[in-house]
Amino acid sequence: MGYYFAKTLNMDFDAAVPHTVEALQREGFGIITEIDVRETFRKKLGVEFRGYRILGACNPALAHEALQIEDKVGTMLPCNVVVQEAGAGRAEVAAIDPVASMQAIENPQLRQAAATVRAKLEKVIASL
Repeated sequence: MGYYFAKTLNMDFDAAVPHTVEALQREGFGIITEIDVRETFRKKLGVEFRGYRILGACNPALAHEALQIEDKVGTMLPCNVVVQEAGAGRAEVAAIDPVASMQAIENPQLRQAAATVRAKLEKVIASL
């Protein structure tokens, strides 16, 4: 089983980031963290890196449900979505597969909740 699903978009990185955020919002996700990897590497390491943004996506209702099922699942939240430059004016968007990431937790209720999140994230990626 893979740990993510992805799609390459025929748009540049700077357009792909807000496009991805909007698609996530349509499925009830908000962005609670955003890491600009290129800028972080530039400041902390003095190195250049391609456009690479990690979006911490959270659907509050689904996160609440998951935390009621398993109180330590917060160690695996939020769901990370990566937007990165893919060359030739294209960008790739990849989202974590929450079912794959939750396999270590033996809780059938949590697996069902993760399947709901997976379906929503798959819908986001497909809509891009």
